[in-house]
Amino acid sequence: MKLEPESKTSLLLTKVSHFLTKQGVKSYLVGGLVRDVLLGRDTADIDIAVARDALEIAPKVAVALGGKYVLLDEINRVGRVVVVNETGRWELDFSTFEGSIKQDLARRDFTIDAMAIDLSQLGKGYIDLQLIDPFHGLGDLHQGVIRTVSETAFPSDAVRLLRAVRLAAELGFSIDTQTESLIQRYCHLLTNVAGERVREELLRLLAMPQAGQSLAYLDELGLLMVMIPELAQTKGVVQPKEHFWDVFDHSIQTVVATDFLLRQGTWEYAVDEVLAAVPWPELLSQHFALEVSHGSTRGSLLKLAALLHDISKPQSKTIDADGRMRFLGHAKEGATTTVNILERLRFSGKEVKLVEIMVQHHLRPMQMSHTGLPTRRAIYRYFRDTDEAGIDILFLSLADHLATRGPHLDLTQWREHAQMVEYVLSQRFQEEGVVTPPKLVDGHDLISIFGLSPGPKIGELLEAVREAQASGELATRGEAIAYIRRQLITEVRKQ
Repeated sequence: MKLEPESKTSLLLTKVSHFLTKQGVKSYLVGGLVRDVLLGRDTADIDIAVARDALEIAPKVAVALGGKYVLLDEINRVGRVVVVNETGRWELDFSTFEGSIKQDLARRDFTIDAMAIDLSQLGKGYIDLQLIDPFHGLGDLHQGVIRTVSETAFPSDAVRLLRAVRLAAELGFSIDTQTESLIQRYCHLLTNVAGERVREELLRLLAMPQAGQSLAYLDELGLLMVMIPELAQTKGVVQPKEHFWDVFDHSIQTVVATDFLLRQGTWEYAVDEVLAAVPWPELLSQHFALEVSHGSTRGSLLKLAALLHDISKPQSKTIDADGRMRFLGHAKEGATTTVNILERLRFSGKEVKLVEIMVQHHLRPMQMSHTGLPTRRAIYRYFRDTDEAGIDILFLSLADHLATRGPHLDLTQWREHAQMVEYVLSQRFQEEGVVTPPKLVDGHDLISIFGLSPGPKIGELLEAVREAQASGELATRGEAIAYIRRQLITEVRKQ
């Protein structure tokens, strides 16, 4: 195994090696870094096993490197050192092991992560490093296989159930059949994993291309329903004839379609015109790459909303006397259910709010206009009500459309939908006054000019002025005052 001697990571590890050698601490590089070096992949996450209490050693390493120490796991004695300098950012996780390094590797999850190299070799200037590989991880690495080290891997730490799928997707590997069987046997153990850890693995999976296929694989292995049991009721729920799939499969396909629209995946039923009709300026690429909280972006949360947008359809399903199937209120009820799910999985408040709004308003784009393009007033109301999620919901509506029709997509209807989205986006980006019109009057004006008393009425009048501005009915302070006067006169006459 070769580690480039002049690489930034190699130079950092050489410093760590010299320090630990002086302290008389036996140490090994293990896990992901060894795997990624063998694959020729860059990584900033470094795992180091030390034959000493890691919670004693890690703080000293942090001081030596000018980094920050973070306690990760007091029970299992794991500490992190975060190093940030002009050359980059690294996270070095120090774990404690007793006995031999082979005994330590036997307790790890997958064979491709159960390889190690003696860190002291770096301190001696070695370029060719001797690989410790008791479970034949190198062979599995060459074959592209995810395989457990032992049958106790999942009972020892059930988050590994999700990690197996995430690693397979990340590396383009397959999970061997015996390991798949173990995942299906132990999938119920996922309920014992802390929500924060489930959230981290789920977000890492959603961030990758073809996330929809990975979610379908989670379901095949029994993990998806354990993680989000509320999805179980959507299976087999028949939808109106315009829907090609039942509610559950439609939800999965909406994630697949979202990947496709974000240029992160394929759509089985796509022809060239499907993607060509959808606007994709650089602004949108930047928008969906924006970080929302640690580990999440707008793009990954859009996929999560796509998975959950119809989660309350089963309980809202009714059939009218004429046989018409309806799902009245499913968006609002689904938003409430979504909040409960994400709070259980320990998503941040900002993440929860964004996905909640997307689910609650996922029908709004198609409600803005039933004939032609939406009015400026309708666009104003849309962005007022959807807040920061307005752009995201437009793409959720497009993904929902694709996942509704499937192979029966009507290209004329699709182009009309895409044209509407393009028009609304152009208003959003080019006509800022439609979304956030400048203030012409305020509450003090209404009190001083019209003698109104403080209360809800003032807010209603100010909102009416903003709507009129957005629609182009008025543009100056004088016009706004005249507009309010007319509104008040009309109300007096009605009385």
